[in-house]
Amino acid sequence: MPNPCARVVQRGTLGGQWVWVTAVNVFGGFLASTTVRLGFSRKAAIALAAVMLVASAWVSAEPGVLVLGRISNDPARHYGQLKPLLNYVVPRMADVGIREGRILMANDVPMMQSYLRRGRVDWVTETTAAGMLLAQRAGAQLLMLSERGGRSHYASVIFARRDSGIGSLAQLRGHRIAFQNRASTSSYIVPASLLLDAGLTLELLSSTRDQPAADTVGYLFARSDSNVLAWVEKGLVSAGAVSDIDWARVHSSAAAQPSDLFEVMRSAPFPRGVEMVRAGMAAPVRDRLRAVLLAASHDPEGRAALAAYFGTTGFHLADEHELAALAQMRARVVRVKALLE
Repeated sequence: MPNPCARVVQRGTLGGQWVWVTAVNVFGGFLASTTVRLGFSRKAAIALAAVMLVASAWVSAEPGVLVLGRISNDPARHYGQLKPLLNYVVPRMADVGIREGRILMANDVPMMQSYLRRGRVDWVTETTAAGMLLAQRAGAQLLMLSERGGRSHYASVIFARRDSGIGSLAQLRGHRIAFQNRASTSSYIVPASLLLDAGLTLELLSSTRDQPAADTVGYLFARSDSNVLAWVEKGLVSAGAVSDIDWARVHSSAAAQPSDLFEVMRSAPFPRGVEMVRAGMAAPVRDRLRAVLLAASHDPEGRAALAAYFGTTGFHLADEHELAALAQMRARVVRVKALLE
């Protein structure tokens, strides 16, 4: 007999492309899930799209249901990271009418914007830049800041090889720089913004063999922090940008021998992660969610759920300085998206 609580909570690209489908059994939280990756012809994809549009309506926010969202290109992994905390939170919100929790993932910011605007998602956990973009475009509101691995802030480091002759941002003209990906706060949004602040013009390159104009800085996406570091070390690009956490790992691993890389510039620290809620969320539900999350790090069961939640070690309310940093981040991400994408 089919479970009436089955939900389809993840959808991917269609039209001959790979499609993610996640079926979840829900009862006072998430009990089980199955994720499959399927290839479809165009006709089959169109048929599946119709089914999934109906299924997505099941996940929409409704009385008594708390929907946790995440922008993801790896739903199977992220589901496992989100599920324990949602299971922890839902029973502790019964006094404000929450009886069930669901997860809804989006494959990009525009889709999550749509979910938030339409009330499909109540609560989103994101990087600082993505969170501020959702605030700008969908009216999402800050709930609190997250601390991961014992750190609530980090910074962006722009670096180069010691033999590159690059000692300042201005000297990057005519050179290539590697970022991680368009979603990265520390390895794209912040360093790109720093280059724009320095009066530099950035242009997207097609490959590491592509040369930028002499008066511009060419940029590429290396897909991972380790690739950014490797590309600079191998001379495929002249400079790169990573978080200060990854930069510290480089120096730690190279402690036995001098590093060929050096720091050109470091940004001011900024919050590492944000918890956002949709505009119009009922105040009692929002306030109870905030209280449960703030208390989770003081409860053994809560700490276990937090550990699965992207290595989170706690939450805290933003102070005046952090709110200013978030306002600056919002301006940075809006500018970068407008000028470079």
